[in-house]
Amino acid sequence: MKKLITPDILIEDLVREFPELVGPLKDEGIVCLACGEPVWGTLGAQAEEKGITEIDDLVARMNTFLSATELTEN
Repeated sequence: MKKLITPDILIEDLVREFPELVGPLKDEGIVCLACGEPVWGTLGAQAEEKGITEIDDLVARMNTFLSATELTEN
């Protein structure tokens, strides 16, 4: 089973460990890469900066995406 993300995950770690989330997070308004490099800070901080107040819901959606991706890979 794949590790799950939390609001405290650093964007740099998220990009390295879960590159498949870069697109879905961009669709949610959270940019993970700028000029080819990960942005600084945590997922929670980036979400707050973008005005996303339901951070736990965002994290749950991303973890659901990871779980679904894992199922299709097996």
